[in-house]
Amino acid sequence: MQIIDTRGTSSAAGFTIPRAELDIEAALPKIRPIIEEVRTGGVEALLNISERFDGVRPPHLRVPRAEMRRCLDELDPRIRTALTESIRRARLVHQDQQRQEHTTQVDTGATVTERWLPVDRVGLYVPGGRAVYPSSVVMNVVPAQEAGVRSLAIASPPQRDNGGLPNATILAAAELLGVEEVYAVGGAQAVAMFAFGARDAQGREECAKVDMVTGPGNIYVAAAKRALKGVIGIDSEAGPTEVAILADETADARWVAADLISQAEHDVIAASVLVTTSADLAQAVTAAVEDQTAATKHTARINEALAGPQSAIVIVEDLDTGLKIVDQYAAEHLEIHTADAVNVARRVRNAGAIFVGPHAPVSLGDYCAGSNHVLPTGGCACHSSGLSVQTFLRGVHLIEYDRDALSKVAEHVITLANAEDLPAHGQAVAVRFAG
Repeated sequence: MQIIDTRGTSSAAGFTIPRAELDIEAALPKIRPIIEEVRTGGVEALLNISERFDGVRPPHLRVPRAEMRRCLDELDPRIRTALTESIRRARLVHQDQQRQEHTTQVDTGATVTERWLPVDRVGLYVPGGRAVYPSSVVMNVVPAQEAGVRSLAIASPPQRDNGGLPNATILAAAELLGVEEVYAVGGAQAVAMFAFGARDAQGREECAKVDMVTGPGNIYVAAAKRALKGVIGIDSEAGPTEVAILADETADARWVAADLISQAEHDVIAASVLVTTSADLAQAVTAAVEDQTAATKHTARINEALAGPQSAIVIVEDLDTGLKIVDQYAAEHLEIHTADAVNVARRVRNAGAIFVGPHAPVSLGDYCAGSNHVLPTGGCACHSSGLSVQTFLRGVHLIEYDRDALSKVAEHVITLANAEDLPAHGQAVAVRFAG
């Protein structure tokens, strides 16, 4: 990993950590023909595209429920127990995110009530390329269920080693959560299927269109979300995963190294960043990363990610400077390994999720913390939140005014309407009081 020493430089607090390139705009021309093929070709197009890109033609677009039950029955009991606990903890956290209806009395006879209504139908995307993520089934499904979404459908790429069905553990997780509708479709074509629905050659509806698509994916999934935003609602355009660690001399170099490596394991463009006040820690982490990487399964992938421009160890003069840098970076995941980590964490303004202290690694949040691991990437944490119950809710105002309440504000409405040169707006109020 590159080491960047900002100490003694006047621009240290404004130092910008580089990010991996993810040119979604460049991917748009590649996915637009796929979107159009799905829109016009329906089920047959989806099966053809899977054969072309995934190397397998699914026997069914929609996975038979019997196959999902079989996958759950055959699931390793240890994995089933772990998933069950992950679901339990996620439910505890997401149940507390429920929004309550509230009525405000603006004046006598005048109220505004805010109701929170769930989206009717949601498509949940679960990746299945270089790695498969049953944990993403949990993270997408639980908040949608807790929000009260009535209709949920999952799409995940077909796998050659599973007879053209999605990964067996993903299917088992869906069954465990009670999701009955799962499709063997991946990539941009899955987003297009959700946006337009899909009918077979006889015109029968195989997949109904959805109102919203959520879940992480590769650059083509992100590009399809961008292209179809407006046709469907989306949660975000997920970019390469990233971890930033803010640490001082109290941090354990072995633990910090392990956490940097765990994120680099995702992808060759994953970002692993350490910001530290300690040059000694920087050197110790460098040595620990080298030792631990050699002993891991995905050594080549990890080495490429850690050697990339998006990964670095940044040495800073003091903790205040470090906080400014991590706030500017707005990491998807931010770990705090400092003395008084709780108070330091509360000073952070921008991060998707903050992992406080030495015993809260990012991998805890990936699986069993109870928090959600679908988080904003690419610096979007400065304006966006992770997936939650709120993602699937819409606030709707109910405005109730009686005649007396309207009369009190009628002149103001008319005045403002005329100020905006919209006299008919004012007349819509005035007519109610005309003799």
